[in-house]
Amino acid sequence: MIGLSQKFKEGSKQNRSLLIGFITAGDPSLEITPKLANAMVKGGVDVIELGIPFSDPIADGPTIQSSSTRSLLKGTTPKNILEMSKNIVNDLKVPVVLLTYYNTIMNMGVENFLDLAHKSNIAGVVSPDLPPEEGENYRNLARERSIDTIFLASPATNNERLDRIIDSTSGFLYMVSLFGVTGARDIFDNYSSNAAKRIVQRVNKRVPVAIGFGISKPEHVSHFTNIGVDGIIVGSAFIKIIENNLNDTKTMLEQINNLSRELSNSTTIN
Repeated sequence: MIGLSQKFKEGSKQNRSLLIGFITAGDPSLEITPKLANAMVKGGVDVIELGIPFSDPIADGPTIQSSSTRSLLKGTTPKNILEMSKNIVNDLKVPVVLLTYYNTIMNMGVENFLDLAHKSNIAGVVSPDLPPEEGENYRNLARERSIDTIFLASPATNNERLDRIIDSTSGFLYMVSLFGVTGARDIFDNYSSNAAKRIVQRVNKRVPVAIGFGISKPEHVSHFTNIGVDGIIVGSAFIKIIENNLNDTKTMLEQINNLSRELSNSTTIN
């Protein structure tokens, strides 16, 4: 299995940022999710981030909320997703990261969840509502199973707390690019760019930095790549394609592949 650390080192040697593609597992079905991942990777996505659907999210905008609803209505469960994830890792040879709210982990039992994740070759887990101050026990259990614990920072994170997050996170630091929830944006305010520059400078290569929320276009990818972030996370733009083609899987996969290629072509540092 290729870990996140190795993948980011490969990106650095190639003078580019990694493209991390997010989709909600089970949307539009568990059978189609691996096909979506395959289309993304063939288009240039370096890391697959799979969302475990949750009924009451705190960080997701309308697009991702709708995808979670569609997935839950199909009967998708965390165990289903973990079983499917192993096939994605084995077939595509890319790191798979899970995004899940901590309620799901607690409901399954922390060690049980992590044991299943380890068996499925999951590279890392993002839990938006788990702060580093409360995550030491979970982080230690995950480390024992070679699973990275990825914490988030935002433009509002001050330097003192940012240092704590840097010391706690592994795999990468997930930088939230803006104030608010997920969802594609047309433009980014200056505060997003300034915050990215500050966080990249503060991290100072201690851990890779990947930025997400709102990024949906090649020009967004190029902009943040050249600020110096190590990874670009795109989610809602992919999910919008799924939503618009629920009855046409062929077109869905073609458009997912095309978007992946367009975004990947913008990840080279100029």
